[in-house]
Amino acid sequence: MSIMKKTSEQETGILRFLMLISDYKFHIMIYSIGVVHTMFLILFAVLHVTPMVAFNICSVLTYIICGFMLRRPNQLFKVFFITYLEILLHSLAAAICIGWQFGFTLYVLALIPFCYYMCNNLVIGKKKYILATLFGFIAFAAYAGGRMVILFRPPVYGLSLSPISEFFIYMFNAVCTCIFMIVFSLIFLLEIHISANKLHMQNELLEKLANTDPLTGLYNRRSMQVFLDHAMNSPTDFCLSMCDIDDFKKVNDTYGHDAGDIVLKEIAEIMKQQMDGHGYVCRWGGEEILILSNVNPEQTRSIMEKIRRNVANHIFIYGEKLIRCSITIGIAAHRSGAVVEDTISSADYNLYHGKRNGKNQVVLS
Repeated sequence: MSIMKKTSEQETGILRFLMLISDYKFHIMIYSIGVVHTMFLILFAVLHVTPMVAFNICSVLTYIICGFMLRRPNQLFKVFFITYLEILLHSLAAAICIGWQFGFTLYVLALIPFCYYMCNNLVIGKKKYILATLFGFIAFAAYAGGRMVILFRPPVYGLSLSPISEFFIYMFNAVCTCIFMIVFSLIFLLEIHISANKLHMQNELLEKLANTDPLTGLYNRRSMQVFLDHAMNSPTDFCLSMCDIDDFKKVNDTYGHDAGDIVLKEIAEIMKQQMDGHGYVCRWGGEEILILSNVNPEQTRSIMEKIRRNVANHIFIYGEKLIRCSITIGIAAHRSGAVVEDTISSADYNLYHGKRNGKNQVVLS
């Protein structure tokens, strides 16, 4: 049990960490792009390409402003559009200034999955697909148009760089583009994982709500019917115990229904602890609790006696008031071929036999 609990806590911790990364993904993107542009600024300064130096100074300042914009609500689409436009213009400007072979236009192609991802996150309804496709088409058209322009006219700055230098600049841009797309893919997978975990947790919660009593946390009649059907199809015998809190109406009338709820919840906890691994506990109705035990009648009697004793010795605290209660339990052994409703009736009969003969006892016939 402790190992399962530890594993569950670890999974919850990992999920929280992944959600934290997802919450700050746009900040990470913006600042990362800003860092890359700072490196471009240094590169173009070394190459003495003055227009691109000025462009990258503006780009770095733009991404700093975008970082501040992300701290305000409802600014994300504006930041996306600014980023989209800046990458598009920067890539084409770099290609026109120094040539196609340095790989700056690779960022334009990376904009296409970026557009679909951002529109999917920011736009509601079918418009997201139309808008993403439009942005993607513009990016591809800019890429193709820029290639046509460079094809018919030389770059503004005819740099005399060695093939190795050109190769390293191209590879830097290719690696940055690759990292950019890998990060988006990982974020996409991360969000799928988070969504799947949230859905799993919601399904577990819904299943728990459907199968348990909201006050006591015990199984409800719907769940118990499943356990009874399973037990009926099993070759082994089982026992059913009907439990009822003695004078429970008096507790409600004297101390109020909130006090009665506390008594019910704490008795339910006592029963769950004693029955752990031995069967199922169900709130059958009101203060009646039905227990299915998968052990023989004498072992069932022993467990029920422990439950009865623990309840009798337990002090229920409601505000400054101390309340004592007892329970009566009727046990019936189910035999192969019998009808389960008859076994429940037998347990119920033994319960009321105990009630008529002084209460606070366990009756097995």
